[in-house]
Amino acid sequence: MSEPISSIRNLGPAYEEACARAGIHTAEEVRTLGADETYARLLKTGTKPHFIGYYVLVMGLQGRPWNDCKGKEKDALRKRFDALKATSHDKGRSDLEAALNMIGVIDKRKA
Repeated sequence: MSEPISSIRNLGPAYEEACARAGIHTAEEVRTLGADETYARLLKTGTKPHFIGYYVLVMGLQGRPWNDCKGKEKDALRKRFDALKATSHDKGRSDLEAALNMIGVIDKRKA
C-alpha cells in the first residue's frame, strides 16, 4: 500500500490536493521526483509560487521541521526557488490561459 503525501513531514491535506492536481498521488512519487521537480509540477498546474511552500517541501523530504531552514542554506534555497519560479510559472497569465497552455492550446511561439 502506498503512503499518502501527507505522511511526509510538514505536508498536509492542502499540499496533497495541490500534488493531486499535478498528477502526483503518493509520498513515493514525491520522493522519487524530488523537491524541485515536484514543486515545478505544482507551479505548472496553477499553484501560486510561494517560497515557504517550496522550502517546507525541501525540509519535509529531509525529515526536518519546516522552520529549520536558516542562513546560507535558506539563501541557497531561495535561489533554487527563484529559478524554478522563472521556468515553471506562467507569470501574467490567467488560470484559464495557464490551463490552455498546459494542454498545448496556446502557441508557445506567441506566448
